[in-house]
Amino acid sequence: MPAGPTGPAPPGGSAAPPARPALIWTALLVVYVLWGSTYLGIRVAVESLPALTSAGLRFAAAAAVLALVLRVRRGAGALRVNRRQLGSAALVGVLLLAAGNGLVVLAESGPPGTAVPSGVAALLVATVPLLVVLLRTTTGDRPRFWTFVGVSLGFLGLVLLVLPTGESAAVPLAGALTVVAAATCWSVGSFLSGRLTMPADPFVATVYEMLAGAVALAVLAAARGELRDFDPGRVTGRSWLALAYLMVAGSLVAFTAYVWLLHHAPISLVSTYAYVNPVVAVALGALLAAEPVTAPVLLGGAVIVAGVALVVSTERPGRRTGAADRATRR
Repeated sequence: MPAGPTGPAPPGGSAAPPARPALIWTALLVVYVLWGSTYLGIRVAVESLPALTSAGLRFAAAAAVLALVLRVRRGAGALRVNRRQLGSAALVGVLLLAAGNGLVVLAESGPPGTAVPSGVAALLVATVPLLVVLLRTTTGDRPRFWTFVGVSLGFLGLVLLVLPTGESAAVPLAGALTVVAAATCWSVGSFLSGRLTMPADPFVATVYEMLAGAVALAVLAAARGELRDFDPGRVTGRSWLALAYLMVAGSLVAFTAYVWLLHHAPISLVSTYAYVNPVVAVALGALLAAEPVTAPVLLGGAVIVAGVALVVSTERPGRRTGAADRATRR
């Protein structure tokens, strides 16, 4: 998953003075393309890098860079948080990055015939806003009728993706279930992030989330034997470049553009990334990695994207929570 991006809406629903439309659309394009491309970046990185090790390295490096920038720009107290905020950020980081992103990386790193194509992974992850809506109902919140229609439509698309047609399913079932488990963990983390006492600054919260996620991923990588067998000399330059791209483009540049957009553009416009990212991911996977785009993938993907678009367009800004704003950040 793209990292895992997130970020709460401006406090109290207020927004900064309107920015020039050209800047807004430039930032949107950055979020559309960079977050959509992270799925293909993951696929290339795990060609010769251990799956969970690569994810841990990505978030550790991104956290270090972001922490350094905050320290230089804001002074010694820039990263100061209390114990409760730290614990909340760590929990959310483990759910979003170690469980959510980590499972996506595992699903894309399987042997031929079992690995999930990057574009399909993005389509499956696109169900996160739909899962968040279901989680909201457990708190007594009652989303609108058309929101539930969008949720139903999105899950119909999910079934179409994994339903066997002819001799086999459109995507490997085990890999698809792994990505669905990742989306579920991401949804729970997103849902909790709007209800826990998090650091007030989204950049500071992200530093601690990425650090917690990186630590958890390192522990899991060690448990799988990845660190014992890891030989940096065997990693191709192609995989190192992909990892660097994920660190910089996915975890730093796109996230910064996203947070800026939250303060300068209508949330209804910013939220369009939730259904544009999967389209970008499928297109890049087909063009740059020769991933097959079959009729079931096109049909299921179109239905999922339509469901997510309906949910995003139906939910008014006043009803969106921090969880909804974080719904599909990678």
